Amino acid sequence: MALDTLESAPVADASSFTRKLEAAKAASVPLATATTAQKNDALERIAQALEANQGRIILANADDLQRGRESGMSQGLLDRLALDERRIAGLAGAVRDIIALPDPVGDSVRGSRLPNGVVIQQVRVPFGVVGAIYEARPNVTVDIAALALKSGNAAVLRGGRAAQSSNAVLVELIQEAIAAGGIPADAVQTVDEFGREGGARLMTARGLVDVLIPRGSAELIRTVVESSTVPVIETGAGVVHIVLDESANEQWAVDIVRNAKVQRPSVCNAVETVLVHRAAAERLLPPVLNALRAEGVTVHADDRARAIFPDSVPVTDHDWSTEHMSLDVSVGVVDSLDDAIAHIRRYSTQHTESIITDDLGNAERFLAEVDSAVVMVNASTRFTDGGEFGFGAEVGISTQKLHARGPMGLSELTSTKWIVRGTGQIRS
Repeated sequence: MALDTLESAPVADASSFTRKLEAAKAASVPLATATTAQKNDALERIAQALEANQGRIILANADDLQRGRESGMSQGLLDRLALDERRIAGLAGAVRDIIALPDPVGDSVRGSRLPNGVVIQQVRVPFGVVGAIYEARPNVTVDIAALALKSGNAAVLRGGRAAQSSNAVLVELIQEAIAAGGIPADAVQTVDEFGREGGARLMTARGLVDVLIPRGSAELIRTVVESSTVPVIETGAGVVHIVLDESANEQWAVDIVRNAKVQRPSVCNAVETVLVHRAAAERLLPPVLNALRAEGVTVHADDRARAIFPDSVPVTDHDWSTEHMSLDVSVGVVDSLDDAIAHIRRYSTQHTESIITDDLGNAERFLAEVDSAVVMVNASTRFTDGGEFGFGAEVGISTQKLHARGPMGLSELTSTKWIVRGTGQIRS
């Protein structure tokens, strides 16, 4: 699919775009000092608005889904785009989970008292205005708005043409809800009406937007990273691996791989590659791959895996580096844990990797040597998620190595500042 969020659309005038960002910047000032109670009240109003307007949201989403089908959108993206009563209830629940979390603003990170009596303290503060560019994910509209508000930030959202009807309704409901709670409605903005030019302007709105977060395809993320003059927190595609070690428990291997691939194949924490130690291949591959085939998964296997499991297609080098977002999985046999780690280093997007093993030494080696945002032992990669990590929701999953890595929640939407308190001291 083309970069939905950056495709052509009718362009409104530049002054109205700038006014929107200026309004968000102005709204970020009182929001930065809003009390936790004020922010939580606004969030509860958002949750109630989602629940009270399920029918309206689903109707708008149906329009997006119809256009998506007509344009040939993949099944994986259609799944990400879809909202139903269960998912809307989940969004409202995630907002309430965020309410229950501690407010990070004002938290003390570190501090000390100098010998002369000056007290210095590093505290968490909001970024100010958080911009987000994403595609075919209306749930992100709610997640980022709620996390931004709780962390004291205004949010400017570019949700793209694919979800334009859903996002328009969601932003309207959010603005009405927070305004009723005493938070400026301008604290949550959408620039969808500006089309492709709006996305480009958002990437160069340095001074009005403090940080930009892209979520979506590898192509979208690369475009934002390479084109933006606004600082970017880079999220990444998920070429996710599971390694079945020589000592792996067979039932764990079956259950974990099946869950990681099948539960929701369109998301970035779904497994894309399974590597099995040659000493365990004949024991583990048949039950694991039969379980996947029973769920409709197409197995792309190397020669050694195909010899054991003929009901597969040959794997290609392109498969190893592909985030399928579908019921497809790449499978290979490796001679050692060293080879498995080398394969991961070559093809991984540094999102999530897991090993299934009963060998404590191999488990600790894997945790220490695999350089990804989340590294697991004996657990499904589907746990790489802000909600599962206890963040209520997530801004995205960062695969970079700056201040935020892995699932990003409230604290990742804050910076810090130093507060210095003295009683007339001067430096000698």
